Amino acid sequence: MRDQAIYSTHPNVVCIKSGIDAFDKSGTTVVLDESKIATEVNRLNAEFTANEYARKRQVEYPSIENQLDYIFHNGIEKWKTDIVQPIKNKYPKPE
Repeated sequence: MRDQAIYSTHPNVVCIKSGIDAFDKSGTTVVLDESKIATEVNRLNAEFTANEYARKRQVEYPSIENQLDYIFHNGIEKWKTDIVQPIKNKYPKPE
């Protein structure tokens, strides 16, 4: 997450080594603003936590192929009530 935060807060960085050293396209060391990085890491962590429900849903949904087969044989409304809604109920989107 730190590397992502560095790239987000320092757009001139093209390479990071060991999460500490950052370099621009000419290979020059970029001085990192640790305060900006810490703020961005906190934001990214909050975003990751807020999207936990979506990751859990994704794991539980059947494959696209199986869902399409279900729709073909049972229709969209049955697919919504039998497959989609139970998972949405199990992992509700936070308000």
